[in-house]
Amino acid sequence: MRVLAPASVPAPTSNYSHGIVAGGFVFVAGTVGVGLDKRIPGDGGIEAQTLQAIDNVAAILAEAGATLANVVSATVYLSDMADYAGFAAAWAERFGAHRPARATVRADMVHPALKVEIEAIATAPTVP
Repeated sequence: MRVLAPASVPAPTSNYSHGIVAGGFVFVAGTVGVGLDKRIPGDGGIEAQTLQAIDNVAAILAEAGATLANVVSATVYLSDMADYAGFAAAWAERFGAHRPARATVRADMVHPALKVEIEAIATAPTVP
């Protein structure tokens, strides 16, 4: 098992790891749309937060040698399902034609300004 803690993603605010590589997979913890400065990007809307959250997931995956193309499953938490269309547009912008399995559910966030949290499972590239 290998712990992932990329310097390009804000440090966890509690007792957990950003990601773990184990059993041929990369497990990415719930990741929100804040930048390294711990600020919500842009106008704070769902699109900006989703793009940042996905970029954070990508940075965690990169530490394991993986990319968004390795994602096989994701669970997405939205604070308001009325934001679904904006979330889906941002998701499509980052994932393109890649279509991992995904569940999208409504959930309260740990901070009221947060709109999205993404948890992902990806295949781990084979290390020679």
